[in-house]
Amino acid sequence: MVVIGITGPTGAGKTTVLNVLARFGAVIVDCDALYHDMLEHDEFMLGELKTRFGEGVFGTDGTLRRKALGDIVFGDPCALADLNAITHRHILRELDGRIERTEREGRPAIALDAIALIESGLGDRCDVTVAVTADDELRVRRIMDREGIPEEYARKRAASQKPSVWFEERCGHTLRNDGSKAELEGKAWALFSTIIPKEEL
Repeated sequence: MVVIGITGPTGAGKTTVLNVLARFGAVIVDCDALYHDMLEHDEFMLGELKTRFGEGVFGTDGTLRRKALGDIVFGDPCALADLNAITHRHILRELDGRIERTEREGRPAIALDAIALIESGLGDRCDVTVAVTADDELRVRRIMDREGIPEEYARKRAASQKPSVWFEERCGHTLRNDGSKAELEGKAWALFSTIIPKEEL
């Protein structure tokens, strides 16, 4: 089984690439969605957050008050580092479990979709890392079309993330998406055909 890390800036086309991987039979893990789910339901991570940051970051019903936690960590670099260390450790624990289960199920691959794949250390869990990138102007147009937001806001969204070259320099492979969706699908299919063992297709 192959563990594939997918990363890149918003509007580049990661969803299209992940859909191709699903056609190969890969399990897809949205790491951002996983993180938010764990902030609500993972007792081990929540318990450690309570120990470090206190009862005050939790409501009377026991749920995490994310704004209260944010008020603490965003003004304190040490607290933010502690938060990242706690959450990254528990996310890696959960992902390790999912990777093991996927392999037991006999699936050919698992794909980790993570904007912070490299920074978080998730890339170290991967056999292969792939950057999905695109021209900045194309990304802005795609974000506008996808989310129905004004151009100014789309440009701010795009500018708030690392540039394409940052991802390209740190990943083993790059899928450049400056053409049509069909062209990207073709590139992705050609790449993953060389990565996922033929006997598992």
